[in-house]
Amino acid sequence: MRDLYSNLNAELALAPAVQAAATTGPAIDLQSAIGVTFIVTTGAIAGSGDFGLVIQESDTTEPGDFTAAPAALVDSDAPATLEANAAYRLGYVGFKRYVRLSLTKAGGTSVAAGAVAVLKALDRP
Repeated sequence: MRDLYSNLNAELALAPAVQAAATTGPAIDLQSAIGVTFIVTTGAIAGSGDFGLVIQESDTTEPGDFTAAPAALVDSDAPATLEANAAYRLGYVGFKRYVRLSLTKAGGTSVAAGAVAVLKALDRP
């Protein structure tokens, strides 16, 4: 059987919008998951927008407790600067309870972007 639906959950990681500044998405709780991958989509980039992506991790949901996940704990096909009209995957293989996606801005005007966190549910007996 080709069933992915029953073993996956999706949560909004970055609301789709035209982003003119750096922003972070909500905390994603990994307690009931064995893995997470962020799927990011971009649209138009205005004024040579230079935006990137970072997965942040934490043991709490306090905004100040989140730090960038070490590179060894992130699998990604996203370039340092996002391209227009593209889709990217970022996977987290660490052990912190919470993760979130951070959109960084190095320059330019804006980027249309959004993301969803796809979580693999714990296997149930």
